[in-house]
Amino acid sequence: MGDLISRYPILLFFLSCFLGSLFLLGWLLLPFMAILIMGAVVSGIFYPIYRYIKRHPKIRPSFASLLTCILIFFLLFVPIVFFVGSLTQQAYGLYQKAEGATINQQIDGLLQQSHILDIANNILEKFQIEITGEELKKGISEAAKFVGLFLFEQARTIASNTLTFVVNFFLMLMVIFFLLLDGDKLVAYIVDLSPLPSDQEFMLISKFRDIAGAILVVNGLGGFIQGLLGGLTFWIFGLPSAFLWGVIMGLLAFLPIIGIGVVYIPTAIYLVLQGRVAAGIFFIIFYFILSMGIEYIFKPKVVGQRVKMHPLLVFFAIIGGLKLFGILGIIYGPLVVTGFLTLADIYRSNYQQLVETKDL
Repeated sequence: MGDLISRYPILLFFLSCFLGSLFLLGWLLLPFMAILIMGAVVSGIFYPIYRYIKRHPKIRPSFASLLTCILIFFLLFVPIVFFVGSLTQQAYGLYQKAEGATINQQIDGLLQQSHILDIANNILEKFQIEITGEELKKGISEAAKFVGLFLFEQARTIASNTLTFVVNFFLMLMVIFFLLLDGDKLVAYIVDLSPLPSDQEFMLISKFRDIAGAILVVNGLGGFIQGLLGGLTFWIFGLPSAFLWGVIMGLLAFLPIIGIGVVYIPTAIYLVLQGRVAAGIFFIIFYFILSMGIEYIFKPKVVGQRVKMHPLLVFFAIIGGLKLFGILGIIYGPLVVTGFLTLADIYRSNYQQLVETKDL
């Protein structure tokens, strides 16, 4: 180390200053990191629309970028405002029902009417397991409280800080505006600055673009379809809080293993226990048609072979992201895993043999 300092003192001094300035820049931008990440992801998704608008000979790039931002405003901002208001009311209503005696009374009536608990205990008696009504009520109430409180807190964070949300959204639009204009220059600058070979840099960038498209466009559109149709079926069959359960199913649709079945299957059982056997059977059949159609026809058709990630890894990435970052963890979790997997692929194809050879 001492020999290196004596041979390259100016270079080491410059690198120290550069790393120090990089740390200060990161510290400076840290409060806006969520805005910058979301701006980069959304601009990547809407870039084909910007490129299509820019093709018109009379439209300048700056005006095309402005039109794209206006489109983003109407597609994202307006629905979110409506979404947050309705979600806050219905999520808090679910939490109050779970906190009070309403859900317990409904469960008591259902158990007495169907005798399902006695039937289940007769079957479980062979395994020396017994389920009491109190345990069942406590489990359902705790689950309802957790779901209601989580969604209420996420929606309330936006609703109670309306000015902050509006400012952050317009800051994100500003980031999107300039990324659409100068994003290619920024990518070229980063690639040129990085010590990695250009092909590895472009591999990392293209992977991020692919996963952003898969998570936000494909999974987002698939979640929207499943949430919309799920909420619609709840409303048609007269089940309470149809909008809330539609939102819950839309979020659960991001999870590749459990998905909307967490809501549909218990609902079908609930309908059967109420004596609405035909409705329960319809829910089961509709759940399989909807989930299989989205997972095995719609998503593979749109994504193709661009994004390959094991479903279990996606599942834990989203769950971990939700725990660390809240609702935005649906995006951040898979992006973090994608970064690791891409770097692992680069290491395996370019550096693993070199490291193993040196070890020998």
